[in-house]
Amino acid sequence: MIVLDTHIWVWWVDDNARLTEQQRGWIQSYQPQGLGVSIISCWEVAKLVEYGRLALQCPVEEWVEQALGHPGIQLLELTPRIVVEATQLPRPFHRDPVDQMIVATARVWGSPLLTADDKILRYPHVAILK
Repeated sequence: MIVLDTHIWVWWVDDNARLTEQQRGWIQSYQPQGLGVSIISCWEVAKLVEYGRLALQCPVEEWVEQALGHPGIQLLELTPRIVVEATQLPRPFHRDPVDQMIVATARVWGSPLLTADDKILRYPHVAILK
């Protein structure tokens, strides 16, 4: 399984041109094994819509339900282990709590993370697919 960062999940579901061919390839190759999406990504999508930073073609509730139904998607719940791990990530890591939760999720699951976030791409303490 791989863990999808929120923007990667959104780009894939919406067939956004910002998703690179390499990223599409990773998603396709891992789809049978599982594409993990943290529950915090559902919250982040809803907050981005609330703040007007993300426009969807349908109501956010409908989008999330449909997006979680895409082939291979596995919703990853937050667990006590993940939330504690998010507070104990090896330094340095930036202060975005959503990124901390997503990175912690990948670490706890022992899965690589697919992201385009420069700050996470530079973080040496999580397996990244590039």
